[in-house]
Amino acid sequence: MPVITDASPATQASVALERADLFPIREVARLTGVNPVTLRAWERRYGLIQPTRTESGHRLYSMTDIERVRSIVDWIDRGVAVSKVGKILAKTEPMKVLAHIIPDDLVQADYLQWQEQIQQAVSAFDDQQLDRVYGQIFSSYSLPVVFQDILMPLWLQLLQRQEAFGQTSEWLFFDGFLRARVLQRIVMLRGTQPRRVIVSALAGQCRELELLVAALFLSDSNSGVRVLTTGQPFDELTLVCEKIKPDALVLFSNHAPSIELPRRLNRLALSLDCQLMLAGDASDLAQDSLAGSSVACLGNEGANMRQRMLQFLAGKLDT
Repeated sequence: MPVITDASPATQASVALERADLFPIREVARLTGVNPVTLRAWERRYGLIQPTRTESGHRLYSMTDIERVRSIVDWIDRGVAVSKVGKILAKTEPMKVLAHIIPDDLVQADYLQWQEQIQQAVSAFDDQQLDRVYGQIFSSYSLPVVFQDILMPLWLQLLQRQEAFGQTSEWLFFDGFLRARVLQRIVMLRGTQPRRVIVSALAGQCRELELLVAALFLSDSNSGVRVLTTGQPFDELTLVCEKIKPDALVLFSNHAPSIELPRRLNRLALSLDCQLMLAGDASDLAQDSLAGSSVACLGNEGANMRQRMLQFLAGKLDT
């Protein structure tokens, strides 16, 4: 492939965006509410952000950079001088790797502390405080830890604890907040990429947030993940795929697979022109019964789902 040397800065930035989860400064300003002049000052004067640069010098920001900007805004809103924010972040960012070097009981205690802060915001129906804590968690941990170890366990606790007056309202508030934030991230990562991966729930076998989180784990700026609304008819999935023409259809379920599920999946796979995959708890439970079939099992671990999906698509794993 020839190398384009006379491309415009806009074209070069577009190419860079296709190669990684990177965003131009104008998009960061829109997402965070911090104007480009301030973002440049935080970089030059205080060294708070270190964006990637294109060959033409344009700044590109990762999701980690965006979450860092939100953390900076949060500390400033709480009265911390911008000149001192760097020292605070330097102390909190090592938390990203703590789970690998400190005892499990201390890790769990740290997760519990965050959950308590979330619970306080949810109980007060304080969306602004909830958003601040949410941003702080994202600036401290990887995506799988944020959802699998902190947010979703609390979400499930609230779901299961709705007998007392007001607790149903709390869960609905928290659920709505998370669904909006997760969908926003999926759309942001997808950008204008073709819809290469369709993610759909097996009807009645998960809640919408669980489906969205799974789709987020599978997302990046190259995948173009599209999530179908819960309730999508199983029998019409072939029609949807014929229209969208994805590389993969990922079905998600957190229920124990029924006896007839392998047969239904194999029949569906024969009607598709794309790879059929199964994710969620059902994926692990049905793996033996689907061994040797054309249906790929991705498991339910956020840290591994996307990697396995890409390996299956590249033909590096046997289905």
